[in-house]
Amino acid sequence: MTITCPTKTASQATVKTLEHGITLIHQYVPSVSVAAVDIWIHAGTSTEPEHMLGMAHFLEHMIFKGTERILPGEFDWFIESQGGITNAATSHDYTHYNFTTAAHNFTTTLEHLAEMLLNASIPDDEFEQERLVVIEEIRQALDDPDWLSFQNLMQAAYADHPYSRSVLGTEDILSGFTPDHMRQFHRSFYRPEFMTVAVVGAVPIEEAIAAVSQSFVNSTANSANLLSPDQLGLSSTSIASRGNGDRPYIAGMQRCQHQHPRLQHSRMTMAWLGPNVDNLNDALGLELLSVVLAEGRSSRLVQELREELGWVHDVGSSFAIQKDPGLFSISAYLDAEYLEPVEHSIAQHILRISSEPITTAEIDRAKRSLRNSFAFALESPHQLANFLGYHGLLGCYELCADWSNVYSDSVSSFSASDLQDLARKYLSPRQYVLSSLVPEA
Repeated sequence: MTITCPTKTASQATVKTLEHGITLIHQYVPSVSVAAVDIWIHAGTSTEPEHMLGMAHFLEHMIFKGTERILPGEFDWFIESQGGITNAATSHDYTHYNFTTAAHNFTTTLEHLAEMLLNASIPDDEFEQERLVVIEEIRQALDDPDWLSFQNLMQAAYADHPYSRSVLGTEDILSGFTPDHMRQFHRSFYRPEFMTVAVVGAVPIEEAIAAVSQSFVNSTANSANLLSPDQLGLSSTSIASRGNGDRPYIAGMQRCQHQHPRLQHSRMTMAWLGPNVDNLNDALGLELLSVVLAEGRSSRLVQELREELGWVHDVGSSFAIQKDPGLFSISAYLDAEYLEPVEHSIAQHILRISSEPITTAEIDRAKRSLRNSFAFALESPHQLANFLGYHGLLGCYELCADWSNVYSDSVSSFSASDLQDLARKYLSPRQYVLSSLVPEA
């Protein structure tokens, strides 16, 4: 599959599925001297069986422990010796690995990273040492009010859906992992057909295709080693559709409150379930609504709750597209005494935005803000590779192929009535989750 446009512009990328199943998204930027690469893998919390919670994140750590050909820490040394940078992250739908290096080092660096991703040896001694590192990360997270606040919200909003799980897993489950468990998980998910590679920078398309094809063809994860979902404990649910059949649902108004001993100000988040990746247009419309409500000093909630009433120290809103339904959220830092009036005020604003047309001035400001934020967020090759890789993993190939125009045109197309319809569809003042974290009494 190749998605291209007849007259190619600077904002149009090439999307190709190579013969061994890996997806390549390439954006040529000859004006820079670097290559930014971001490799996204369908291996996150949503793909873990319950007895392996936290495995995807733990495996992310172990990938850097090398292969039979690459020693632990060698890849980091290799990158740093060239003046490059590298990083990795795990979430619900993915794990991804990225690097930025001089363009002339692109092929060699990609070969090293691909070798680690496909042929990780997961040595026993390194496994035990890194388990202690990950357990300490879990303990630190449990002491972080912002992490706790987020996790409480996800559990309340998603219930039995995989998004409710902590990406880190739990110390009890993690303590039961063996290197063989991880090798099984690795063989089943770290395969070219589950990978999307974004390449941005001064690398011609022919060089990118040749390098990706060569780097990812020598995989030891052949079909004989692939474990079935049943063998991994995933029942009969396929990797590709896991979670899709059980759409999360919020019934009525659900409130949960937790305490933290060293908290000075409370955290409060109200959230609604939005669309998934299959409805990109609705997702962009909700991004616009989040700007109208709580982005910038002139937005409705900032103006009323912070500037006029002084009930909150800060307030913001966001929506992020995901494989399964994402959360439209409004979050505030505030004193506990204002929790109830702030909730009531936000609910009133949600009701108003559903029943009264948004003004032209507000819509124009929101569109301008969103388009500008989008442009600023993709200024560097690293940022653009991140965007293209993530949306490519989700299957948003039209957006990737013409990223600037598709996004800008979609945002610009919304009318007041469109946004009102979206608010009615997704944002009910009587159907949401409220999660709060307050100082211990």
